[in-house]
Amino acid sequence: MGHREDLLEGAKRCLLEKGFLRTTARDIVKESGTNLASIGYHYGSKAELLVQAYISLIEGVGEQFDPGLGGTVTQPPRSLERFREVWTSIIRTVPESRPVWLLSFELMFQDDRLDQVRKLLAEAQKESRAGLAALFSGVPEADLDQEAVETEGRLYQTLLNGLMVQWLFDPDSATTAEQLTEGLRRVIEGAGPG
Repeated sequence: MGHREDLLEGAKRCLLEKGFLRTTARDIVKESGTNLASIGYHYGSKAELLVQAYISLIEGVGEQFDPGLGGTVTQPPRSLERFREVWTSIIRTVPESRPVWLLSFELMFQDDRLDQVRKLLAEAQKESRAGLAALFSGVPEADLDQEAVETEGRLYQTLLNGLMVQWLFDPDSATTAEQLTEGLRRVIEGAGPG
């Protein structure tokens, strides 16, 4: 690996161990075996490096969301069965991905202290919405229209964030994929034609 990759891997380890606020440039250099000048050269700033490391961590978690991993047959796109199947797959990742979700919530509750980081991550949210919309709809990201991303993607992103709060706070009482699906089924039935 080169310095760029070493920095990224070192930053990921620092984030998981120390979080955003407590990670220093010196921590990253020590963890990656590089030097301070490498951060500026390869990433521009510590904040940009930490954002890239965080995005890489989140993408790694997101890749595990797909219920089609391991060759299992997935349910029809946009069906209640697919909805349940995807949420089951997402919930399955919680124990392993817990440190990444805790890091996400650290970010959410910072005010101006991480302003630059928050702005960079706001852009990454758009990609997240597209990925979630594609996962549930079965439509490749490249083929999704912007309205699907901005409506369906936002819905799934909102549900995901709320569900993660529950699973981080109290896994024993957190909503299951079956409960989430049954709730949606009831809402659809209650909505009637229209």
